[in-house]
Amino acid sequence: MLVLLPPSEGKTPAPDGAPPVDLATLTSPVLTARRERVLDALVSASARDDAVEVLGASPGLADEVRRNTGLRTAPAAPAAHVYTGVLYGAADLGGALAGGEEAARRATEDVRIVSGLWGVLSPADRVPAYRLSMGVALPGLGRLATAWRPHLGAALDDRAAGDVVVDCRSATYAAAWRPRTTGADAAQWVAVRVLRDADGKRSVVSHNAKHTRGVLTAHLVRRAGVVASADDLAKAADELVGIDLLDASLRDDGRGRFTLELVVA
Repeated sequence: MLVLLPPSEGKTPAPDGAPPVDLATLTSPVLTARRERVLDALVSASARDDAVEVLGASPGLADEVRRNTGLRTAPAAPAAHVYTGVLYGAADLGGALAGGEEAARRATEDVRIVSGLWGVLSPADRVPAYRLSMGVALPGLGRLATAWRPHLGAALDDRAAGDVVVDCRSATYAAAWRPRTTGADAAQWVAVRVLRDADGKRSVVSHNAKHTRGVLTAHLVRRAGVVASADDLAKAADELVGIDLLDASLRDDGRGRFTLELVVA
């Protein structure tokens, strides 16, 4: 099982005095050189007079954008604690890292956060709080999803091969890397879609989707049993029906791509 998450927009800075990020220690060291380049480009862009506009941030986030200029020396903490918000609150990956041995192993090895700045992170990787979206076009690099695409395969292709990929990312982050769904090393790629049921009518939701994907992630990390296929994933989701979900169903396009539809009230 490989669970892919987006980062959160909101981030909690690490405590003062914590050591700064060490790029060489992050998951997938094959990305270190690319991380260096993206980090340099972000620091440079964040020092510009028009930094807020360049990073597509609102004027109220000017202080967070300015904080980007000190990322190399800023205190760092596990990504599970830095990323906050609805999805991460429901997933409680920090609790999993501090919990039992199997939950900690799954959180560390089976969950990956796709980031516009770092490329790919494990929840245990120590990073500072920052402001940057995958949808941003950084001067000198261009659109980040495009800039990362040639590099993320080296970090994720082998890990995903022959496994089930539980994709909880938004389209912006999914554009940076897609698993192979054909060939001998094909993955079963399952996009997680959340729908709301109102008087029998179903519609796509956004805010509730983050919470539901977080609930699913928490369950997958902590439950007994192995999720090694799309069918296994559907069974795991069914265990939440009646607790956090009204219905869970798996759709197969016949080409190695699936959609797990989770219906909430």
